[in-house]
Amino acid sequence: MTEPTTDLIIERIKTALETQRIEDAVDILLELRPVDQAEVFNSLSESEKDLLLPALDISTTADLLEELEDEDVLEAVESLSTELLADVLDEMEPDEAADLLGDLPPETVSEALAQMEDADEVIPLLGYPDETAGGLMTTSYIALRKHTRVQQAISFLREIHLDIEVPYYLYVVDRDKKLIGVVGFRELVLADPDLTIEQIMDPEVMSISVGVDQEDVARVMTRYDLAAIPVIDTQQRLVGVITHDDIMDVVEDEATEDIYRLASVSDTDLYPESPVIDQLKGRLPWLYLNMVLALFASWVISQYEDVIAQVAILAAFLSVIAGLGGNSASQIVAMLVRSLALGKVEGKDVLRIAARQVWVGLLQGLGVGILIGIGVAIWQSNPYMGLIVILAIIGNMIVAGFIGTLIPLTLNAFGMDPAVASTVVVTAITDVFGFLIYLSLAVLALPYLT
Repeated sequence: MTEPTTDLIIERIKTALETQRIEDAVDILLELRPVDQAEVFNSLSESEKDLLLPALDISTTADLLEELEDEDVLEAVESLSTELLADVLDEMEPDEAADLLGDLPPETVSEALAQMEDADEVIPLLGYPDETAGGLMTTSYIALRKHTRVQQAISFLREIHLDIEVPYYLYVVDRDKKLIGVVGFRELVLADPDLTIEQIMDPEVMSISVGVDQEDVARVMTRYDLAAIPVIDTQQRLVGVITHDDIMDVVEDEATEDIYRLASVSDTDLYPESPVIDQLKGRLPWLYLNMVLALFASWVISQYEDVIAQVAILAAFLSVIAGLGGNSASQIVAMLVRSLALGKVEGKDVLRIAARQVWVGLLQGLGVGILIGIGVAIWQSNPYMGLIVILAIIGNMIVAGFIGTLIPLTLNAFGMDPAVASTVVVTAITDVFGFLIYLSLAVLALPYLT
């Protein structure tokens, strides 16, 4: 939808609700696809949402809730009775219903489950952490036995009308529900009707355990270009399936998390229009850490106060030295965080990567430092001043290459997100070393600078 069309639809729905024409507002909303319905619904006020949501049919409400963000879903269901909520949960995909129930108060969850018809499909999913394969999977899939005939399988599919989220693969299990193969729809349709599923299935089926982190699941599915992947428990039994749409959400969430943490924002749910108190909670702690590290860098500079007092122009280039080193280190951190997220870097690669980044830092330092140093020497009519700047930039670039590699990989080795404090800490350390190198060289060359 284009923006003007969206605004027009929102205005039409608002007008209908203001004049108590609830059915007209519902009809306008039903003209849209679920994802567009969610966009329009979010643009309404709380009172307008409370009027509109109870008037929607069960199926539309379920589709709408599946498209909303978690916090918006929680606000929306507050206006629903427990009976209506149970009906909506029955209509939702099991994994989506489990995600919603996982965010509700325990008493509401108990009441809703008691009134649901398909609670047995949702309850097993509630025991898995949200960010694991078990938390992502759905129990809505098709499983066949290996002795089933192709014709029988096709007849079965016609009977159930494919009312499931995983229409790409049929999974084959034994009597103990252990996963033993997979059959694609194409292979099933083209196969001889009298063949058994065992004869056409692929026994080399790729699966993933329930406890695997969602980021690893996304990496596997992306690497092998899978539309869905089965999830097994410790006994190799098929317990669910993760679909491509769930993985797209994970990829978006993980990318958002890395971007926010590289920018030192701890809460990935923050947006520019988020409440002020939430923004302060997510951003202020990192500013405090940055403040402490910046004060330490200032203390380092203060130790050379006499030198700066004698050659005041030294202060003019402090920001140049620190800025170049900090930017170089941030480049390395960004590359490493991305490589770690994609599984392209392992712990054993630390020394090799650090050595390469030190070499790159040396070359960058030469490339940038010589240009700036020549300019400084001409500007100040003092070649020694230019030489100090050149050496300081080269030294700081080398430090940036080493520190920018070491800290993210160290955090990752200890099981921490390498993006958490990398940028803040790495920039502070390179600033401190840059000041030390620059001002120490100035002390050594002081007679030639005065």
